[in-house]
Parts: sequence; structure tokens; C-alpha cells
Amino acid sequence: MKKAALHNLGCKVNSYETEAMQELLERSGYEIVPFEEKADVYIINTCSVTNMADRKSRQMLHRAKKRNPDAVVVAAGCYVQSAGKELLKDPAVDILIGNNEKAKLPDILEEWNRSGNALYLHDMAREREYENLSPGRTSGHTRAYMKIQDGCDQFCSYCIIPYTRGRMRSRSLPDIAEEAEKLAGQGYQEVVLTGIHLDSYGVDLPGEENGLLSVIRRVGQVEGIRRIRLGSLEPRIMTEEFVKSLAGEEKLCPHFHLSLQSGCDATLKRMNRRYSVQDFRECCGRLRTHFDHPALTTDVIVGFPGETEEEFAQTVRFLEEIRFYETHVFKYSRRKGTRADRMPDQVPEDVKARRSDVLLRLSEQNRHAYVSRLCGQAVEVLMEESCRLQDEDCRIGHTKEYVRVAVPGTEDLSNHFCRVHVERCVEDDILYGVLGNDDRK
Repeated sequence: MKKAALHNLGCKVNSYETEAMQELLERSGYEIVPFEEKADVYIINTCSVTNMADRKSRQMLHRAKKRNPDAVVVAAGCYVQSAGKELLKDPAVDILIGNNEKAKLPDILEEWNRSGNALYLHDMAREREYENLSPGRTSGHTRAYMKIQDGCDQFCSYCIIPYTRGRMRSRSLPDIAEEAEKLAGQGYQEVVLTGIHLDSYGVDLPGEENGLLSVIRRVGQVEGIRRIRLGSLEPRIMTEEFVKSLAGEEKLCPHFHLSLQSGCDATLKRMNRRYSVQDFRECCGRLRTHFDHPALTTDVIVGFPGETEEEFAQTVRFLEEIRFYETHVFKYSRRKGTRADRMPDQVPEDVKARRSDVLLRLSEQNRHAYVSRLCGQAVEVLMEESCRLQDEDCRIGHTKEYVRVAVPGTEDLSNHFCRVHVERCVEDDILYGVLGNDDRK
């Protein structure tokens, strides 16, 4: 039996696809071994979102070939799409598999053995079909990710993804429902709907009813699914009508990741983000009107080309105003092939670092304030795993807002919903409490 090892780089969509490729190999008779072990085939699902991601992808490909020079090393995914010609010259790489070709992995390996064909890559700009690639199971213990969409038509000036993932493509609703049923049958009670540009789901499908809301409602009908989370969204989808409809879906978690990137209109325009700061402000207001203290999280890029001290100050003031539960801060990283890479007034690295530190401190303050308000309350927690917290054995899980909560003890409560009375906030803004009488709902 041949041995195969897989390694994933990048986003949740990549991780989902890596799990699917692993299952395809298992069905074809491969034994899956850890990436650190000697294998006959190594598959690296690459990322190309930044120059650093490109470098990590190359490093992992070379590491695999070094581990076993006789192994077949497969580079798959976004870095292949962005640098296929370069990788063809790399002696560490045997097979190149682009996006929308991963479902053919076992057949590609067979063909390699017969003919030595190395290249499975096409122009993603012309791709209009959604690749039906989904794992029959997920590596998570209590939470399962479901990819429902691929590609992006937004062309933000800093982003290479529309070129590596192609145009927007939606998965069919019956196929989504079928996977949700399978996951529920395996005991998963929480699913996360994910994609490259989730807002766009359904725009390529016939019928006005085929939007993101239709997916939420259909998955919500699956018996056994008790929580639905959404991946990253943009403010333009959050109209009054849409938010009001979301609030009517009882299984939807009040946890919304809204991709801001900058709190300055001038910076947003250079980024080609198609909304204004006021649009974003109104979006957050609608969510807080229709949901009770929803957890709003965001991404912010500091040091984008041309970002002045005043523009950065506007971002700081906006973050102070909105008070996100969490802010993921990224220092702008130049990406060859994007418009932003060619922009003037590139910001020095030391300035990026200073601005990043400012926002990270603010994020910590806002997170602590949001989490602390739950002290003294009873919350519902989906328990996930055991941990050690302040020299004590605990079980830990998440609320519907995605706040971590720990309770003392060693009993296995994984995948149980428990009522927890929160007593205090401890390290890393983890809430600590005791089980109520109505645990294990």
C-alpha cells in the first residue's frame, strides 16, 4: 500500500479541500501518514495570498522532496495558479495541479505513473463550473466547515485571489443540503458556511431565491444541526431587509465577521473596496438593532500604500467607535501581480509595525470589554475539548458569539451543549464558570 502525506497552507477553504483530497486518496487505497514521515506521495495545497505565502509554499515543497527524494511531490492550488511556469522549472516539484482540478487527484497520480504528465493547470478566468469537491467527514471534533462558493469578482487592488481562484461560482443548494445531512448524521451540531466571497453566493444561479439566505434556511432545516455560522462578509450584503431576515433564523449564531480593511474612505478607494466608512457604520448599526449584543469581528490592513498618519488616525477612531469584539490586524504585504504592488508611497516596515501595535492593543481592550460583560450571566456553550487553565483541568468550548468558556473538571463533555454560569474572566479573555443544573441539553 502506497503512503501519502498532505500539508495545507492558507485559508479555511484550502483546509476543506485538503481534507477532501485526503479522502479521495484513502478511497483509492493510499495509507495517509503524517507529513513529517516518509511517504511515497506528498501533496502540498499551496497558498498565494501574499509573497510570504508563496515562500512558505516553496519551502514545504522542498521539504517534502528532501524528506524522500524518490517521492512524487504534488503542488496544488493557488500558488500553482500564480506561478505555474516558475514551478515547472523547480526540480523539487513533480506534478502541478491548479484549482478546479483537485477532485481528479487519484486519476492524475495514475496518469503520472503511466506517462509522466506533470501539468494540470488551466486559465481560471474562464472557469464557470463549481468543482464538486467535498470531504465525507471533517477533522474538527464539534464544528464542521462547509464550502458553498468559490472564486471572487471583486478585484481589490491588493489581492491576487480573483486570478488564482477565478470568477465567482456557487455550489448547488441540493448538494449543500446533502452534505449538511451527512455531517448531522456524523454528530456535528455546528456548521460554518465558508467560501472565497460568501456574499456572492447564488449570483450565478437561476432564480432570485438562490442567495445566501436560502442556504442558511435550508441548512437550518437539517435535523441535528443546532448552530450555523457564517464566514467573512462585506457590509453591502447587510441591507435592512437581509439583516432582519437573518435575525429570524434561530439557528444562526450572532457572530459576524465583517471585512473592513480600513476606517478611511480614501484608503478604501485605493484598495478598490466598494463601500464607504458610513456604509460600514450603518451595517454594524443594523446588526446591533436586530441582534442582542452580536459579536462583530473584522480584518484591518495597516500600512497600505499611501496611508498617511491622518488616514491611519481615522481608522483608529473608527475602531474606537465601533468597538469590535475582535480585530485581526495585518501589515500590508506587497503581492506581485496586483495593482497595489505598483502603487507609489509604499509605507516603511517600521511604520507598519508601529501602527499594527496600536491596533492590536486597541483590539485587546475591545475584546476584554465584550467578554467581560458576560460575567455573572448564564450562557450556552458547545463543549469541545479538555485543557489546562491556571493549573486546573478544565473543559472548554464556545458560546454562540464565539467566546471561549471553560469549566473545571475532567469528564468528557465534547459535543455537548451545556449551560454555564460565568463567574469571571481569566487568562486570554477566557470566561470561567460552573455547569448549571440543565447541562447536557
